[in-house]
Amino acid sequence: MTKTALIAGVTGLIGKQLLQLLLVDDGYSKIVSISRRSTGIQHEKLKEVIISFDRMNDVVDKLVADDVFICLGSTMKKAGSKEVFEQFDYTYPFQLATISLENGAKQLSIISALGADSTSSFFYNRVKGELESAIMGLTYETINILRPSLLIGEREEVRTIENIAQKFYKSLGWVFVGSAKKYKAIESETVAMAMLNIAQSNNLGITIYNSDEIAARA
Repeated sequence: MTKTALIAGVTGLIGKQLLQLLLVDDGYSKIVSISRRSTGIQHEKLKEVIISFDRMNDVVDKLVADDVFICLGSTMKKAGSKEVFEQFDYTYPFQLATISLENGAKQLSIISALGADSTSSFFYNRVKGELESAIMGLTYETINILRPSLLIGEREEVRTIENIAQKFYKSLGWVFVGSAKKYKAIESETVAMAMLNIAQSNNLGITIYNSDEIAARA
């Protein structure tokens, strides 16, 4: 029996690639995307829900799916403040996960970050860790938490420092072996493919995948 997938973050680096994979996957007959703007994609399986994320309660009846994929995330530069960053990297993902669960979703797959730790002194890592802790308190049958390292891919916005880092990791990626393998940069399309494969593996319970483990599942 085919399922319905709900995906958030479809205009982001991983989300837009995951959406394309979901649209051609025979395991899903309907894809519901929630975003602030349209992707411009026309497909018989796709149902877009366009809304400001702070008004998710207005579309509760439309956030119904079997499998939920959350690829939401921002940066401090793009967010402009810690408060806005927390909205996109904690409040909105957790609210969506909660609503979807109440609507009958069984499986949640979510993008976090390598180094996520609710006790971290680094704000970014702490918020990611706090979200993970909150998500793990939800009663989904399956929760998949993916912690990619530095993402390699073409973004809509320019990130100069990140672009430099990408070039460094591409040229010297071979040095990341053994226990350091999880720190090796990873292609966004690899993460998207792994996210879909993991969701289709029929695992139960909570599983955290670090970057090297994500690469192995693509």
